[in-house]
Amino acid sequence: MSKIHAEHVFTSESVSEGHPDKVCDQISDAMLDACLAQDPASRVACETLATTDLIVISGEITTKAKVNWESIARDVVRDIGYNDRSVGFCADDCKVLVAIHAQSPDISQGVTEGQGLHQEQGAGDQGMMFGFATNETKELMPAPVLYSHLIVAELAKLRKKFPKKYSFLRPDSKSQVSIRYKNGKPVKVETVVVSHQHTPDMKREQLEALVKEVVKKVIPASLLKGKIVYHINPTGKFEVGGPHGDTGLTGRKIIVDTYGGVGSHGGGAFSGKDPTKVDRSAAYMCRYVAKNIVAAGLAEKCEVQVAYAIGVAEPLSINVDTYGTGKIKDDADLEKIIRAVFDMRPAAIIKTLGLRTPSKAGWSYRESAAYGHFGRSIFPWEKTDKVAALKKEAAKFLKK
Repeated sequence: MSKIHAEHVFTSESVSEGHPDKVCDQISDAMLDACLAQDPASRVACETLATTDLIVISGEITTKAKVNWESIARDVVRDIGYNDRSVGFCADDCKVLVAIHAQSPDISQGVTEGQGLHQEQGAGDQGMMFGFATNETKELMPAPVLYSHLIVAELAKLRKKFPKKYSFLRPDSKSQVSIRYKNGKPVKVETVVVSHQHTPDMKREQLEALVKEVVKKVIPASLLKGKIVYHINPTGKFEVGGPHGDTGLTGRKIIVDTYGGVGSHGGGAFSGKDPTKVDRSAAYMCRYVAKNIVAAGLAEKCEVQVAYAIGVAEPLSINVDTYGTGKIKDDADLEKIIRAVFDMRPAAIIKTLGLRTPSKAGWSYRESAAYGHFGRSIFPWEKTDKVAALKKEAAKFLKK
């Protein structure tokens, strides 16, 4: 069983929607949204590459939807804010190459209900997925990654809402927050790092003042005690950025997308994949399970692992680790509670979380592709509606 260190500093990072890899994640997920909006049964595995003056869209997509791939890609880039030809990447005149074909029939038969050996919708791939939750923030997320997300998200919001006032900001940015922990709880921000793309005429003091203002807005005052070390554009300038400064690819920010390095990661990326891919849907379900366990007071921290075989519906294993904070004596008993409350088969996960019809519930996969897939209440896997059921089931073990 994992132990809680008495005192340590933990660091996590985030990147903005204008980061080249995040540009690609958002394009891939916008393709998924477009397909599902017309055909909820769409099978999508979309990969995007972006570099100077070029977007390449590839992958396996089987859908009845009529989608203008190029138009969607340009709309995403335009919305992010790459609208100026002088920065080396512009929505209006970059080249867009499309190389998309249908999903392999060998994969399809394993994940289509009534096909394959098991006659039930199976997992879209083998592998293990993790979910995590902690009560150290109200969002039940690790503090370093949560506040890293909030910093770059707020800077992007200001850039878009007040384009004249913050005309010196360009879309690409990164943040990093280091927090000191004592007895498993965050007590103080030690260091904040922000690198933000900017116009040639920006004065560094402008960005420094803005970042410190944003930090005070998004991080609780209780964590901003004493001296905080700031590294703001530490190389001196950051004029060349986005896909012009660094080639972007879908799926390269898996730690940013999840828990900032806290807990474990199965290795699979999320963006561009429809919910039959358990890399995505099961990771969302594991977060849903872990968050409800913490919200129910059954643990202060909880990590849930699940494993699948391609084409097989029932998970091969479910493992729970509460890092020594569980209220039930044996974490293995939490597996029994999970199986009693949650159906972890792929078809059930999709139904429980409404993963085929996000637009009907007012969210989109593209929204998840920047600033983290976890910790925002707009997503169905962030609900804590299983607390009562978990407490009821747990009572059987607490009496022992």
